[in-house]
Amino acid sequence: MPFHLHFGEQDLLRCRFAVSPLWETQAAVRTLARPERHGYHLPWLRRIRGAADGIDLRPLWALMPESGHNPDFFCPPPQGPASTFEEEIALVRGTPVTTARDDIAAALADAPGGPDSPVGRALLKDPARTVQRLADLLEQAWHALVEPDWPRLRALLEADVAYHSRRLAEGGFERLVGELSPRLAWQDATLTIVGMRGDHVRVLGGQGLVLMPSVFSWPDVVSGYEPPWQPAVIYPARGIGGLWTRVADRTPDAVARLLGRVRADVLCALDEPAGTTGLAQRLLLAPSTVSAHLAVLRDAGLLTSRRYGHQVLYERTPLGMALAGSDPDNA
Repeated sequence: MPFHLHFGEQDLLRCRFAVSPLWETQAAVRTLARPERHGYHLPWLRRIRGAADGIDLRPLWALMPESGHNPDFFCPPPQGPASTFEEEIALVRGTPVTTARDDIAAALADAPGGPDSPVGRALLKDPARTVQRLADLLEQAWHALVEPDWPRLRALLEADVAYHSRRLAEGGFERLVGELSPRLAWQDATLTIVGMRGDHVRVLGGQGLVLMPSVFSWPDVVSGYEPPWQPAVIYPARGIGGLWTRVADRTPDAVARLLGRVRADVLCALDEPAGTTGLAQRLLLAPSTVSAHLAVLRDAGLLTSRRYGHQVLYERTPLGMALAGSDPDNA
């Protein structure tokens, strides 16, 4: 059944983008239990397998049924465009007991075994303790599974936000919706999400909508969030195809001979806009080295730069795209 989110005039004015490390953490946990997602993240899976085996993720998986309700308090929509994991997990730990109990019960009702299973009874017996236990597990998962790669992930997510913010300014909300995912449609002030399990209708009522790109939810679109949470739509981030690959493997030899190997790798790594820290992490270089090469490439007219949030994002100019071997019309 499709989900329907009904907009009023004020809702369109209050749509915003956000990046959530907590969302990516719980989505990474979910990915471990979803073999159909493994193909997108094989290098990551091979690297974190030992760390994942050291965490008992079963209480989290028990509340992640493949169809039906998943707890909203796991990952409430971030309050700002770039909240830290510490800020987000603090909100989880502060979840009211009644809210947690209802959320847990709703998830267990859709899970195998239901609330009367041994794990279900254990989770419902003391909701306050359960919230802290789940927050502890999410924190362990963050440090072991996501934090080591967060500069790379954040760079891709922020590049997606920068790209779609520009597209929103150029074409408006209706055009943006069609570009986020083919499963999203806009008609008569209603955003429809096709292919969701269950039936969900919500009038936004002036709260607006949070739009969040996601790596580990790719290629799915996720939505929901019952009151008091702000409505949100999580959509597949752009550029995931090159996320885990070595940039050097994609740098043309001719470009390397012209610019030098390292500088050419920096240019060719910018399939999506990125900042110095994210590029350095991907290229296994010192940030100062990457910064120096970015400055040269920008001065040569191959890159442009603009500030987004806490960092400066670099992207290729049409000349830089042509040199790197990409099509400017499809960038």
